Amino acid sequence: MRKPLGAALLALAIAGAGAAPAAAADVDTAQSFGKGVDTNSVTSVVQDTVNSATESLGQVLNPNAKAKAVNFAGTVSLSNCSGSVVRFPASEDNDPALVMSNGHCLETGMPGPGEVVVDRASSRTFGLLNASGNKVATLRASKIAYGTMTDTDVSIYQLTTTYAQIKSSYGINALTMADSHPTAGTAITVASGYWKRLYSCNIDGFAYRLKEGDWTFKDSVRYTSACNTIGGTSGSPVIDQATNKVVAVNNTGNEDGQRCTVNNPCEVDESGNVTVRQGINYAQETYQIPACFGVDNKLDLNASGCVLPKP
Repeated sequence: MRKPLGAALLALAIAGAGAAPAAAADVDTAQSFGKGVDTNSVTSVVQDTVNSATESLGQVLNPNAKAKAVNFAGTVSLSNCSGSVVRFPASEDNDPALVMSNGHCLETGMPGPGEVVVDRASSRTFGLLNASGNKVATLRASKIAYGTMTDTDVSIYQLTTTYAQIKSSYGINALTMADSHPTAGTAITVASGYWKRLYSCNIDGFAYRLKEGDWTFKDSVRYTSACNTIGGTSGSPVIDQATNKVVAVNNTGNEDGQRCTVNNPCEVDESGNVTVRQGINYAQETYQIPACFGVDNKLDLNASGCVLPKP
């Protein structure tokens, strides 16, 4: 995924620097993991910009290359990742709004195996995007409602504003999270608020276990090869093109063909057999999350049907 700096700069000059988002200059110092921004490598940021510019040029030359039904409305940009304003089937307009991203995107650092973050104060900000990918507002968190990298890779922030306030002020609705298991073959779009890029492909299947370094994720979504997500797309909502509902959260991919290392996850089946798929990317299912949030979008890990890991 990453080239020498000289080659990246040359490619950037050819592709056109104008495609680089302002967010690229504003990154956290958190350790790179999965599809987060590699803040320890200038080459990483430049190469991601090159990839973004190149794909944008490709879309101009081939406008039918990407699905048009899904847009950026409701997605957000973080300092180092992507995310989205989400609601559950039972959420109400006056509930405090929630933002979903990855656990490895938390400003407090990556949770260790077995670690679960619950109800931790936060004032993190998020750039709210409209359908065209333009930033229309800055939203602010009041707390990290939930975050973990155990079994899944997710963070849920509670905001200081309600869904109704966001809709009234900016005309943008939250994305609704599906509460049923996704299906293989489903046409999906990964919508990155950080890079303002849409990746469209299909769900290729599911990994029984996805092992990456010290972390293990359960029942992960595997994309077909067309979703060649890059650093900065971590936390992007994975949207079912037919329903426009969120079915997963983008988080990682095997970059170098290595076996079960950070940025090179491997699949492990029920019998313990390991499969490495270089260049293939993954997401974590979200259908199990709505059962863990009740009235007023309040987290309840003891609720019936809630299977998220507990502290």
